[in-house]
Formats: sequence, C-alpha cells, structure tokens
Amino acid sequence: MAQRIGIAGITGRMGHLLVEEVRAAGEDLVGGVGRPGEPVPPGAALLPDIAALAAASDVVVDFTNAATAQATAAALAQAGTPWVLGTSGLSEADEAAVIEAARRIPVVYAANFSAGVNLFLALAERMAAALPSDTYDAEIIEMHHRQKVDAPSGTAIAIGRAVAKGRGVALADLMESGRHGHTGARKPGAIGFAALRGGQVVGEHTLLFAAGTEHIALTHRAFDRRTFASGAVRAARWVVARPPGLYSMMDVIEMT
Repeated sequence: MAQRIGIAGITGRMGHLLVEEVRAAGEDLVGGVGRPGEPVPPGAALLPDIAALAAASDVVVDFTNAATAQATAAALAQAGTPWVLGTSGLSEADEAAVIEAARRIPVVYAANFSAGVNLFLALAERMAAALPSDTYDAEIIEMHHRQKVDAPSGTAIAIGRAVAKGRGVALADLMESGRHGHTGARKPGAIGFAALRGGQVVGEHTLLFAAGTEHIALTHRAFDRRTFASGAVRAARWVVARPPGLYSMMDVIEMT
C-alpha cells in the first residue's frame, strides 16, 4: 500500500525534487508546508502548519531550517508520525529535541542522504582508527553554493564525528574550524575544518589524512541534489514500519 508522505520545506529547491521523487516512487504526496511567497510545486497542496501535515501523513520528510527543528519535533511526536530529518545546522538543544522525539516515534536523522556519502562516513571511521592521530593529521575541506547559510556543512560535521569515533575521542574537544590570524602550531590530534562557498556547487567534501611521508585523501562530489531527494524518499519508505528510535541513513542502506 502506498505511503502518505508529507514534505516540510516543500517550497524550497529540495522540496520540489522531493515532490518529483515521491511521485516517481509511486507513493501518495500529501502536500507540505513551506515559506510564504515561495513557489509551490505544481499539483501539490500547501497545508496550514506542521501539526496539520503530521496529522495527514504516514511520514514527514523535513528539509527546512534549524530554527523549526524543535517545534517540528514536538508536533510529530505528538501526532506519532515518523520523521525523516535532513535539516543541517542544528544546535545541541535542537538535537536534544530530536532525541527526545525519537523516544516516541522513529526518526531517520542524517546529515546527508546520499548512499555514497554514507559509505564515505563508514570508510572515514575505519581510516581514522587505522591511522594514528600523532602521525596523521585529519583535515576536512568542504565547498557549497553561495546560498548555504551554515558552516561547516552538516556532512562535514558528520565526517568529523566519524573520524572522532574511529579515534575514540569527542569531536567537540578537538574541532578546529575557520583558522585565522596567529593561531600557533596545529594542536595534537586536532580535527580541522575549512569551508568554501561560491557559485552553485551542490556539495564537495574531502577528508585528508596528512603525515610527514604521505597524504591520503577521500573525496565525494555531488553533481545533482536529486541524489539527496531519492535517498530521503528511500528512508521515508523504510522508516514507517520501524519502532521508535533514532536511526541513521546507514541503517536504511544496510537493512533494505
């Protein structure tokens, strides 16, 4: 039976692609919520608020803004509606709200819904575990379009977390982002980030392990946002039958 899929952020670029991917997958598009004044995809319904969308949907796919995360978490948990969350730039308080919602509903929370990126994350963790931090410095370089509002990107942060997990440390303790001025020597074990913005780059991420004798680089380039939309719809179809809990895109990939 077709799933009723709602889209939070339906008027954005990702929202338009999600509408196409939901229809291509043969699922029922409920409609969505979006910013006033932005174009609604042809044939799609605009619902009054997230509570109405949650009540009408079997699952909600959310690509909006971090500012809406806590309200969306509360509305979906109240309605008992599964949630596929791809919004980046969440604060600690926002993520705490997501975790709390996952006690009542199944949530797939991913920085990136590309299968390639999620395999990248798995490799990053294994490489970090094998390459000692006192010899191999970890640096993460990302580039996105000029309109992106958060930095480093959610995917870059996810890569940093994978490196930290592989090394058995906390990213918050070792993250160095946006170096400027007289910073002194690189701190032992640091995980560095550089964010580039320009043009209309969909997303490029490189993880570099730099030693005195060799450099090892792992790179992913996205050329079309559709890879994120199709992955999110795949996650939406998967999560509906799951018990409450916090899931990753790797859970989706490994169990479908």
